[in-house]
Amino acid sequence: MVDNPVNALMSANYIGILAWGIGLGLALHHASATTKAVFEDLSHGVSTIVRFIIRLAPFGIFGLVASTFATTGFEALFGYANLLFVLLSAMAIIALVINPAIVYCKTKQNPYPLVLQCLRESGVTAFFTRSSAANIPVNMALCEKLDLDEDTYSVSIPLGATINMGGAAITITVLTLAAVHTLGIQVDFLTAVLLSVVAAVSACGASGVAGGSLLLIPLACSLFGIPNEVAMQVVGVGFIIGVIQDSAETALNSSTDVVFTAAVCRSEHAKELA
Repeated sequence: MVDNPVNALMSANYIGILAWGIGLGLALHHASATTKAVFEDLSHGVSTIVRFIIRLAPFGIFGLVASTFATTGFEALFGYANLLFVLLSAMAIIALVINPAIVYCKTKQNPYPLVLQCLRESGVTAFFTRSSAANIPVNMALCEKLDLDEDTYSVSIPLGATINMGGAAITITVLTLAAVHTLGIQVDFLTAVLLSVVAAVSACGASGVAGGSLLLIPLACSLFGIPNEVAMQVVGVGFIIGVIQDSAETALNSSTDVVFTAAVCRSEHAKELA
């Protein structure tokens, strides 16, 4: 699983790449300022190339899925509707059940007024922008409206837009399991849990732009030995349903940033009054 770093890059061993990336990141933490500057410039260069490739991704995805429609016709869209239903249902459970439960455990108050307000004022905007990064000003204004501690939300909101990607973790997990089921690969409970953990961790690296989480699906698919070509077809399916899926995913991601920030601030305020 943890391969030679060069061979991991050549063979698209994403788990190996992730492991070496974490190891090198910890090692370079103690590097000199000059060394850090070199790697920072290199990172900016790679990011520029990746952004250019992402702009061309829809054309590549169109080529990958064209043969599917040529052989099966538009009947295949009905199967995608079932997949979209599973994704939206999972996101709704997180937004309306799991998140309120976490807020209640933290504040010991009815969480739904806060959760629904965040979904209404942050989630709706994020749904249409499809970008967590673009929704940061909206979240900052909402935090100010909720009278939260500025020192807290000025850090948590930008940070949350980068690493708080619950919706992305759902997308990666569900689409990977859909691919595994289609290929007839048996998955036990522990493997599914491992997939969920990998998806949650890798989702932290998803870009805050539309469709950013879909490009991490090959990493999760590599856990089951699924070839990169097949994994990219799954990415293609994600782009087909992405208009709704990515909008709902971003709404969940962005609104959750404010929900948890408010929960922490209110909990700390209650402790100060006690």
